[in-house]
Amino acid sequence: MKHYPFIAFYLFCNLFIYVFKGSPWVYVACFLAFIAVVIWGSLNIQLSYFVQNITHKKTRKKEIALTFDDGPTKHTPKFLDLLKEHEVKATFFCIGKQIKKHPETFQRIIAEGHTIGNHTYSHSTSIGFASTQKVIDEIRKTDDIILQTGNITTDLYRPPFGVTNPNIARAIRKTKKKSIGWNIRSLDTIIDDEKKIYKRVTNGVKPGGIILFHDISEKTYHVLGDLLLFLKQENYSTFTVDHIIKSKQDD
Repeated sequence: MKHYPFIAFYLFCNLFIYVFKGSPWVYVACFLAFIAVVIWGSLNIQLSYFVQNITHKKTRKKEIALTFDDGPTKHTPKFLDLLKEHEVKATFFCIGKQIKKHPETFQRIIAEGHTIGNHTYSHSTSIGFASTQKVIDEIRKTDDIILQTGNITTDLYRPPFGVTNPNIARAIRKTKKKSIGWNIRSLDTIIDDEKKIYKRVTNGVKPGGIILFHDISEKTYHVLGDLLLFLKQENYSTFTVDHIIKSKQDD
């Protein structure tokens, strides 16, 4: 089912070639279109084109997951204070080198009952061009730091920038991780206006949704405060991502 758009594209190209057979430009156009589709599949984690990604929870219950990437940072303690005040648990996808910088904060995340995920060691902007072994090394290095610093293990992994490709997919399988995406992207690293971020997120809220935030700035902290009030008013509860996997195993 997840490949239906690409199967439809393949059938369309074959029909296009059949109707306009003989023209070399048809083949060029189809090749360029194919490249575009592959790029689309690489950048859109919700498509699960190269690897199966968990992007939401199948439920009719009014519940939602808060996830935070790229920490821990100097801002993370304030996020934790806010979550504690509202008695909400979240999932933190942590970068290995950030854990090394803020070990006490990382330990606090665990101590307060939040869920931890692996977000590579360096979060390199070139991760999409890395070899399978390089991605494996990034994941395993972070796994080691998580174990040494927090005395826990995790099978949750979120690809940096949501980028996937054959090398990343193989690395995920070889490290036996569950790839976690989202279906509500705050764009809090791109948008500066807090009201626009808040509106974008609240407009996307729906049962079983997974929200992508980053615990790296004051603006996201302020948006989170308003969002938690909104969720309470709308009678939404929260869940951590690991509960999706646990529920699937129980089925």
